[in-house]
Amino acid sequence: MSLSAISDNLLGGFAVALAPVNLGFGLIGCVLGSAVGVLPGLGPSVAISLLLPMTFGLDPTAALIMFGGIYYGAMFGGSTTAILMNTPGDPAASVSTLDGYPMALQGRAGVALATAAIGSALAGTFATFMLMVLISVLTTATLLFGPMEYFALMLLALTTVTAVSSASPARAALSLCAGLGLAMVGIDLQTGEARFTFGVPDLLGGIDVVLGAIGLFAVGEVLWLMAERPETAKPQPPTNRLWLNTQEWRRASPAWGRGTLVGFLSGMLPGSGATLAAFIAYAVEKRFSKRPQEFGKGAIEGLAAPEAANNAAAGGAMVPLLALGIPGSATTAVMLVAFQLYGLQPGPSLVENNPELVWGLIASLYVANVLLIILNLPLIGMWVQLLKTPRGLLTASILIFALLGAYSLQGSVTDIVMVLALGAFAFLLRRFGFPVAPVLLGIVVGPLIEQELRRALTVSSSPADLLLGRPLAMAFLALAAASLLASVWQYLPAARRRRATRGPSLPQDD
Repeated sequence: MSLSAISDNLLGGFAVALAPVNLGFGLIGCVLGSAVGVLPGLGPSVAISLLLPMTFGLDPTAALIMFGGIYYGAMFGGSTTAILMNTPGDPAASVSTLDGYPMALQGRAGVALATAAIGSALAGTFATFMLMVLISVLTTATLLFGPMEYFALMLLALTTVTAVSSASPARAALSLCAGLGLAMVGIDLQTGEARFTFGVPDLLGGIDVVLGAIGLFAVGEVLWLMAERPETAKPQPPTNRLWLNTQEWRRASPAWGRGTLVGFLSGMLPGSGATLAAFIAYAVEKRFSKRPQEFGKGAIEGLAAPEAANNAAAGGAMVPLLALGIPGSATTAVMLVAFQLYGLQPGPSLVENNPELVWGLIASLYVANVLLIILNLPLIGMWVQLLKTPRGLLTASILIFALLGAYSLQGSVTDIVMVLALGAFAFLLRRFGFPVAPVLLGIVVGPLIEQELRRALTVSSSPADLLLGRPLAMAFLALAAASLLASVWQYLPAARRRRATRGPSLPQDD
């Protein structure tokens, strides 16, 4: 498609998106998405699922524009409670707790919220631009990924897990194994047999990623705050600034750029999702950083990169949906249902036969980013007031919203018990110095890596066929090996220094 054709289609799309009715539904979607993102458990997929029956009488374009606003708005709002309360509004915002929450504890909550909002807007705008310009090229690129390529990509994500933790590689690996073990719960999709369900029917569906995020981070944080003695609690420093200074702009800008690229490329691969994109972006940023020792302690790059990545992944996930009819995430899977309910099938025919709808949706995503900036930046001063909430009221509020979010998924009491158990597990991990984030990564990646490996083994006649003629898979595996070796090599000098500071052990007298 030529540039002139793209320009003409985009102008037509803006004419559709800026129509008063469609603009109003886009604004409603942005407001609802921001509110949904703040509440733990109510992610964009849940919100769109709940609103789907209410949109049957609407024009398909207006309904899909509203759903797009909800999608982008939830990505915006998910970081608010992650930064202020260490309670991510959605799983993709879990990585934002690693440095966003320490920034809030240092009195930089306003800077952290501004960093997240700016990065989200820049990444969302870039992802929409790439969706518009490169949709045909990128659909061809996604076809290059077979089961082995997906397996190698997931393995690369697992090997970078040590980069998202300040703990030793051994402890991070044990936490990751715990997450992979939790991912095994449920029905084996290949054989249909139940695994580790202990006769509980509600466990047949496995542990939902949203439940994992709520239990490990929200409930785990509540238990940690409850166990902390009042006299040992750190006083909350006042928030002195609501905007970035020159040095913070210089540090955050490259992180926004790298996170955007990682997020978009990861998001356009069906099944990878924004959560995995945020983890990978954090790992990449720590590798590039000149101050890796600051990560996990309030490094602005550690917040800027994953926030840009999860918003760019939302735009990237729209590529396989619109071009191939393949959902790239849970939210786009619900949007696929919405398309089908209106008698539309996403794919090349949709772009050709319904250009007003497709280009109106793309233009509305540009508008949504502008609306979200207008809605979110002025509210930063209001959000930081949450830090002044008394400790008891804060923990009670987090726990109530977490349990309501868990119950809202399926209306199951078992889900409430599950998030409480995961919260207790997260508390024990923190108590003994194990990182919590790798557990969630294991829950996210576990089912994906298992299924892709099984598919790769099924379609290959011998182990050698898994890699022969698959340069992309071999490149991912090489990067995974290099990442693992680099983590171990980086850890060895630190281990030697710790042994040296202890000094030689003295012989004991008999």
